[in-house]
Amino acid sequence: ASGVAEAEAIEPLVNTLNAERDGAIANAATVLTNLATQEPFRISIQSRGIMSALAEPLRSTNSHVQSKAAFAVAAFACDADARTELRNAGGLGPLIELLHSKNKEVRRNACLAVMVCASDEITAVELCRLGALDILEEINLSIVHKNNYSESALEKLLDNNLSQKYSRMGYLSSSNIITDGFYDCGQIKPGVKFLSLEELSTQELTDHRAIIFINAKPEEDTITTTIMPFREGGIYMPNSRGSFNIPVQIESLSCQRDGVYVFFFFYVRKGKGKKEEEKTKEVTQIISKVQDEINLESSHWLPPPDFILLDYINNASKTILPLTTTREQVVALAQFVADKMGGPIERDKLHDFSWELHISEIEFELKCNVVPIGKVKKGTFYHRALLFKVIADRIGIRCSLVRGEYNRAWNEVQLVDDSPQGITGLLLPPQKYIVDLMFEPGFLIKQGSAEADQYKHI
Repeated sequence: ASGVAEAEAIEPLVNTLNAERDGAIANAATVLTNLATQEPFRISIQSRGIMSALAEPLRSTNSHVQSKAAFAVAAFACDADARTELRNAGGLGPLIELLHSKNKEVRRNACLAVMVCASDEITAVELCRLGALDILEEINLSIVHKNNYSESALEKLLDNNLSQKYSRMGYLSSSNIITDGFYDCGQIKPGVKFLSLEELSTQELTDHRAIIFINAKPEEDTITTTIMPFREGGIYMPNSRGSFNIPVQIESLSCQRDGVYVFFFFYVRKGKGKKEEEKTKEVTQIISKVQDEINLESSHWLPPPDFILLDYINNASKTILPLTTTREQVVALAQFVADKMGGPIERDKLHDFSWELHISEIEFELKCNVVPIGKVKKGTFYHRALLFKVIADRIGIRCSLVRGEYNRAWNEVQLVDDSPQGITGLLLPPQKYIVDLMFEPGFLIKQGSAEADQYKHI
């Protein structure tokens, strides 16, 4: 491998991926895949646009080329920049098509590549949007088509697309950490397309179940336009009359994105040439054009920030996180969540708890079916369980989220009980508990007990 690299053959190898001969393409992909086992070579190959070059071989009709190209994608997609390049090059679509292949090796390598590509949320969501989930589920149902990587690929896709996982599976484990952008649209029926939050937000108001979304991240993007006087060596200050006796004026357009300011400067020189009004008009047109380009670039839809949820998390971090034991933290968080969602409810008066009307009023107020969880002040089982999971994930309490039927949902935690009295040093195995968020907030119900079944079912 070092001999090939020393001979500066990496770039010719990458270029060969777009050759006309299938044999040459397959061989080049194989050599590059072998080189990728050594990190310095992998980085060097990636810098030469390997993922963009592989997009075309993935579209090949030759099964040998398809197999080698998919395997090469798997070798390089371990790096985030490589996955981004593959997405931008349009390589995910052809890769997913290979999952349909009747060739066992092609299908296997495509599953491996999808599994590696699904390592980040953006790519996983895009793979799901392109239909990878449905195809993988179909593959895993077939004894003939199922392979070593198909189940892992499906699991990886769902673990990096938790909104869809919860909608399909009705379960999030303690290792599935809910982040900003998550939304609960209810259990999706087989064959029904899973819509993005943006698509759901544009739908007309309905009497269907509200979509509850999570976004505790405050808005950061702002765009400002300023005009300031300028001269070489510094900025002119106004004279006593409040005007500027300057030969040059600067128009600056600043755009803050992700905490970074980008400035665009336009100079208008006074004096000979066009009239002042024409120059000003030209500068205004340029600024307008640049700002339109910035707006277009940042026009992707973002959910509004939920400042109430942000306050909940901050409060929990200050008051619950410092508690000594996990058990104390769980109990305190349960009481905190219940307090924010309408307080404890008597079992025989559950039907009088008008949470549905409350949610409908929020939807009407927002003119949208998508509701930030912080807006919910009267929440039932599934609202409270989701809020508990969200805050628990932020402050480091391990818990799962399980969806039941008829608007039921609950959280499961594992806690170690105290040693029996008189026995010291005995380490008992952890016990699984369901956290009561409705009737006696903070009460821990042992999993498998009659009380647990009563909490989970009507």
